[in-house]
Amino acid sequence: MILNSYAKLNLYLEVLNRRKDGYHNIVTLFERIDLADKITLTETSDGKIHLQADSSQIPKDKSNLAWRAAALLKEEFCPKKGAAIKICKKIPVGSGMGGGSSNAASVLKGLNKLWKLNLSAAALARLAERIGSDVPFFIYDRPFALGESKGGKIKIISALRKARFWHILAVPRINVSTARVYGKWDEKNVKNNAKGRLTRPLSNVKILTSALKKKDLFGVKQSLFNSLEEITAGVYPEITAVKEKFRQLGLRPVLMSGSGPTVFAILSSRKEAVSIYRRLCRYRSWRVFVTRTR
Repeated sequence: MILNSYAKLNLYLEVLNRRKDGYHNIVTLFERIDLADKITLTETSDGKIHLQADSSQIPKDKSNLAWRAAALLKEEFCPKKGAAIKICKKIPVGSGMGGGSSNAASVLKGLNKLWKLNLSAAALARLAERIGSDVPFFIYDRPFALGESKGGKIKIISALRKARFWHILAVPRINVSTARVYGKWDEKNVKNNAKGRLTRPLSNVKILTSALKKKDLFGVKQSLFNSLEEITAGVYPEITAVKEKFRQLGLRPVLMSGSGPTVFAILSSRKEAVSIYRRLCRYRSWRVFVTRTR
């Protein structure tokens, strides 16, 4: 079984507060895009989980989210089953686009069919939340969804099922530590006594959703927001360099996805996106992509 494992962007990400369990409550608007890894699943008769990948940047052991997804499904429902997982990476590792989480969700969905478990999407999403906060979004195969709590409480936005947008992405070739970024957010939050918020959004996720529904690009662009962008850019100046280049090319506004380092802009057409792509390709310290809502 061969599956596409799609990436995501966060069009809106507001960090609300730090939870007692050490995680953070957030409100986020996920968008699935067509940049994707390839996952190949094969049932095995030895009762073990095997994992291989064409990237040296991802672990091949129990710390890999895809491996953990298979092991959890096996433990809960079919202890005697085995599977071989092969990952062909296209989504940059540690880019803030949810590649590992997407891989885990693809494994859950694929093995659910391969092992004939017949679990519902809701049941798979409950398992997914035990693996990672972003994993449940990828279970539902929808282009847009609202994520709350740690990000794993998912509400599908049916009104946006037909909405599609073009993007240009630039991913600096750096390793961003999500734990470090959230740690810095906590430090600044305590220092400023901001009651859970630092930079406040000018809009909110409801206004952004309405603009997306109307395909109002001006309204969409005015409503993009990421609480973590200021923090990540303060630690990793490459983020600011990418944003400045985007602005020089007339792209406004631009936003970082997740905890970074991916920076993206929304464009009106594939033609415009390809034109910008050609101008950015000469920057060898970045990986550049043209993508669309999937």
